[in-house]
Amino acid sequence: MRLFLVRHGETVDNVAGLYAGIRDSPLTTHGVLQARRLASHFASRSSSIGPVSHIFSSDLQRAVNTAQAIVDAQVEKATEKEDLDRPELQLVQVVELRERDFRSAEGKRFGTPHPDAETHDEMRARATDFIQAHLGPLLDSISNGDNCKTNTSVVVVAHGLILNSLLRSLLARYAPEEMTRLANAKPSSGSVAGRSEFLAAWSNTGYLQMNVDANPSSKGTEKSAVRLTVVRVNALDHLQGLKRTRGGIGSAKFDSKQKTMDSFFKPAAKKRRVD
Repeated sequence: MRLFLVRHGETVDNVAGLYAGIRDSPLTTHGVLQARRLASHFASRSSSIGPVSHIFSSDLQRAVNTAQAIVDAQVEKATEKEDLDRPELQLVQVVELRERDFRSAEGKRFGTPHPDAETHDEMRARATDFIQAHLGPLLDSISNGDNCKTNTSVVVVAHGLILNSLLRSLLARYAPEEMTRLANAKPSSGSVAGRSEFLAAWSNTGYLQMNVDANPSSKGTEKSAVRLTVVRVNALDHLQGLKRTRGGIGSAKFDSKQKTMDSFFKPAAKKRRVD
């Protein structure tokens, strides 16, 4: 199994340099293109990473719309392959995956003091709740010998700060040695130098990939029966060559009626054959 922790596409508040937090800031046109690129990237890699079997997102629209693009691409891929036996992929929206609540600093410029903001301990508590309710059962199924899930992917789409809390909670539970490795990693590898609370960086639609395997050395020990290995941090291959639409359109709130340069080169959707 592969586990992908994904940050949403670019938002209006990102462009404006504002603390979005739990504000429902929409994707920009560029952010939508980023999400579509990411979705196509995952779909094109299905032979190596397997299909996406489960996908979770924050309930804020910037995460939901990024995740929905992934769902749509997976469904289209299954249709092309006529994989009618694949279970329908359902997006699960989870409140616990919301971004840090900056409270009095919500909507204010980056750098605005926020002494009353949600604490890191509060965020880690939310992340732990999400693991126990959703991710834990999926990961633990690998140690139980559920081979049908070994060549699938699980995707979590959320926000940079809560993703760091989620990553820290996951590694503390399943792979403490990976936490040490990331904490000591060089900045070029995607870590955040000098910021002990942050294990990794996430650009818009950047993703962290972990491989999930059974841990045979755990028998008779207190080690986790599941082993997580971080193999990519802030991966952005899917954005190569993507340019911002000119005329201010790229940085504005996405308008479904507005055509972008990518739309002119997008192939026509294939119609499903009816026997």
